[in-house]
Amino acid sequence: MKFRPLHDRVLVKRVEEESKTKGGIIIPDTAKEKPQEGEVVAVGGGAIKEDGSIRQLDVKAGDRILFGKWSGTEVTIEGQELLIMKESDILGVLA
Repeated sequence: MKFRPLHDRVLVKRVEEESKTKGGIIIPDTAKEKPQEGEVVAVGGGAIKEDGSIRQLDVKAGDRILFGKWSGTEVTIEGQELLIMKESDILGVLA
């Protein structure tokens, strides 16, 4: 199944963090926080401005992004846990 977000929404897959610190300490699953970094899977057609024109989104599929801790709505598509969020919830693109 293909999924395309509407308007200024973005579909994001969280990037898994390492389960071990740089010092070699293993972090148990219960102590881990959900990562605030992800990869854009799909983007909508763009935000609709007041005059009816469409403003293209600044992110594209494949971009690695940072987003707020409580951003987006968690969904499961084809057994994969993803987030749907507005472009305004994205803090920045990692280069």
